[in-house]
Amino acid sequence: MKVCIVGAGAIGGFIGTRLAVNGKCEVSALARGATLQALSTHGWRMQQGGELLQSPTLVSDKPDELGVQDVVVIAVKGPALATVAQSIAPLLGKETIVLPAMNGVPWWFSQDLPGLGERPLESIDSGGYIAAHIPVEHVVGCVVHASAYTSEPGFVHHKMGQGLIIGEPQGAALARTRRLGALLTDAGFDVTVSSNIRYDIWYKLWGNITMNPISAITGATIDKILDDPLLKEFCSAAMREAAAIGKRIGCEVIQSTEDRHAVTRKLGAFKSSMLQDVEAKRPIELDSIVGAVQEMGLRLGMHTPNIDVLLGLTRLFGRVHGLYPQATAS
Repeated sequence: MKVCIVGAGAIGGFIGTRLAVNGKCEVSALARGATLQALSTHGWRMQQGGELLQSPTLVSDKPDELGVQDVVVIAVKGPALATVAQSIAPLLGKETIVLPAMNGVPWWFSQDLPGLGERPLESIDSGGYIAAHIPVEHVVGCVVHASAYTSEPGFVHHKMGQGLIIGEPQGAALARTRRLGALLTDAGFDVTVSSNIRYDIWYKLWGNITMNPISAITGATIDKILDDPLLKEFCSAAMREAAAIGKRIGCEVIQSTEDRHAVTRKLGAFKSSMLQDVEAKRPIELDSIVGAVQEMGLRLGMHTPNIDVLLGLTRLFGRVHGLYPQATAS
């Protein structure tokens, strides 16, 4: 089996290194710049506990040099996805699986969901550009429950978690999903093949929709946010709005906000991915984590005042700091 990692950063490098070291498939990377140079020189590298995992890899910045793949793992940040979608055509054959290991609501999520209409969500796929280049038939959904970071291009440090939830957008597990699950399990991941991947995506988002942007704005770790009673209640209010939207689209969350906060608190002084992006001066993934939820609420005619404020504050913060696109003149 041929697997190509598109976006060999923290999560892409985490998945790529594990697969390459396991040796049961041919792993390549589509990369550029310093990451391309690092992978060409050193191969995959990941520090896990006291062990350095390393394996050579085929890497290129030209997709046609890598050719058609069995699996393409997309692990880029949301703002880069439209460009990636156009570029990966040479990697896609008729049977190629596309596994988006990304944060937030993916571009295919709203398809066939009640009340959202036929148009893709403009906040994450304006004009349906991504869907046109990566049709949903290629997609196996993915939720990553792991934390990793890069200390330099191409060098990943695994912090915690091994979890990957994968599943077909239409629900029922197909033979291709089971084969992919077996490959990932053999590489050391804790794999769940889900019959409702949309719910799994929504549940993770339900916890991230507040912690990510609030930590980005304030610079605070998750524990400090939960220690502030006003912020904690604001988070709960926004989460209740998101939960109501989830119920309308068939992704009902039964857990209470207090129970979710208790789970989050176990992470301790944890920096969210959005805060890490702010500190590294990378564009923030606001649209897939907050903007898409706010847009769903608008389409469903649901009132989301707390999510609206959260989106407005974080969007302005991002624009002031050059981490989110400026508003276009209407």
